[in-house]
Amino acid sequence: MTKPLPAVAPNTWDELREPMITPHGFREYDARWRFPDDINLPGITALGLGIGTQMIESGVPPRIAVGNDYRSYSLSIKNALSIGLMQAGIEVLDIGPCITPMAYFAQFHLDCAVAMVTASHNPNGWTGVKMGFHRPLTHGPDEMGRLKDIVLNGEGKEAPGGSIKRVDGVMDAYIDDLCGDFKMSRKLRVVCATGNGTASAYATRVLERIGVEVVPLHTELDYTFPHYNPNPEAMEMLHDMARAVKEAGADLALGFDGDGDRCGVVDDECDEIFADKVGVIMARDLAPMHPGATFVADVKSTGLFASDPELLKHGIKADYWKTGHSHMKRRVAEIGALAGFEKSGHYFLAEPIGRGYDDGMRVAVEMCKVLDRNPSKSMSDLKHALPKTWSTPTMSPFCPDGEKYQVLERLQKKLVELAESGGKLAGRDIKEVITVNGARLMLDNGAWGLVRASSNTPNLVVVCESPESEAEMRAIFADLDAVIQTEPSVGEYDQKI
Repeated sequence: MTKPLPAVAPNTWDELREPMITPHGFREYDARWRFPDDINLPGITALGLGIGTQMIESGVPPRIAVGNDYRSYSLSIKNALSIGLMQAGIEVLDIGPCITPMAYFAQFHLDCAVAMVTASHNPNGWTGVKMGFHRPLTHGPDEMGRLKDIVLNGEGKEAPGGSIKRVDGVMDAYIDDLCGDFKMSRKLRVVCATGNGTASAYATRVLERIGVEVVPLHTELDYTFPHYNPNPEAMEMLHDMARAVKEAGADLALGFDGDGDRCGVVDDECDEIFADKVGVIMARDLAPMHPGATFVADVKSTGLFASDPELLKHGIKADYWKTGHSHMKRRVAEIGALAGFEKSGHYFLAEPIGRGYDDGMRVAVEMCKVLDRNPSKSMSDLKHALPKTWSTPTMSPFCPDGEKYQVLERLQKKLVELAESGGKLAGRDIKEVITVNGARLMLDNGAWGLVRASSNTPNLVVVCESPESEAEMRAIFADLDAVIQTEPSVGEYDQKI
């Protein structure tokens, strides 16, 4: 295997012949690049050969399902990836365009590994691959590190026996698995928002099958994303969902990201409910049916998983873990948790609810079931029943990929020193600094502030929460941001409170 080049000049012979891969595209739990600026099609083929080589090296049966999201260039990426996989002697099962959870489902349905071509919620111009060899898990840092070495060092090994075939029927089987024979027993009008992304082919069909009255919002497939990038964590999409709820008199809105593995919720009062709070609502519903269960929450999530009296009453245990879909999937599986909830909208519902992988469609169905089991309550009723907290959205100041982890390391040191020297945030004592995945500063009243490095984009991530007031939440952010701004590599925020 030829060693990929870190760059090639555009409009040259090498651009069409030599593999080019920018190393920083290999991330903690998947791979993402700007295409064709950071990776070219020969580079994608080299990546496929690397994945296939890693499969053989790991003793995984040489069989893999390959899908792609709905973007203008994703089919070309998938075909180039498949060529590389076949070069490694792998049997490629082409399941067609799909959402990422359907590709994960194919691991169970077809009994094989998976590689999904998707840029997830990143805007057009990005591509990437999410992959997994052992269901329901996907690559974590160790697997991604080894894959990076294989590809960039030219260690890919060609082998005979590679093939490719088209496999139909996976979408129908996936939707059957999602819905079963469940039908709503109450009337529910739901705004279904897909931002014209890949989930547009699924969401309306799934919700109508379980008996929901659907109000479509940008559910036509259109890979130019004419309204906005489909990302239910972004305020632009959430505000559009809220507007649609008001206009339609809907009971709630469910919004899905570009590859369908995340779900966002807006209630009947047109309020955007952050995904960690939706997770607490779901946990409250599940707790009486599964007393003593463990729920995993990522470090960006609300403290209510550990403090909510309704959860404590049923012996629920909370486990706060590293942000990232692979970290969370693996943690849920390792400790036998019932579910995992991530503030970004990734939910990991394990048996007997789901299959353990993150699936926005599964969350939508289960959220409808929660409302069906509470026929006298609205979505806002369930929200208001939670202990009151004030939380920021996820805010992401720019920080270059090549510097962000060093910047975070310095920030961790500064924040630990602040705590040890008796420093305060918003006038509160700092009780503890959790450094499992960044720095989460726990204050004396249960409030907290977090800074960590994004695994997917050139950004830091900042989140704050207060059980006291919005003013305290803003003060926590102001004090935390003052420390963050001491780093000259940190740039503008994508959004601020």
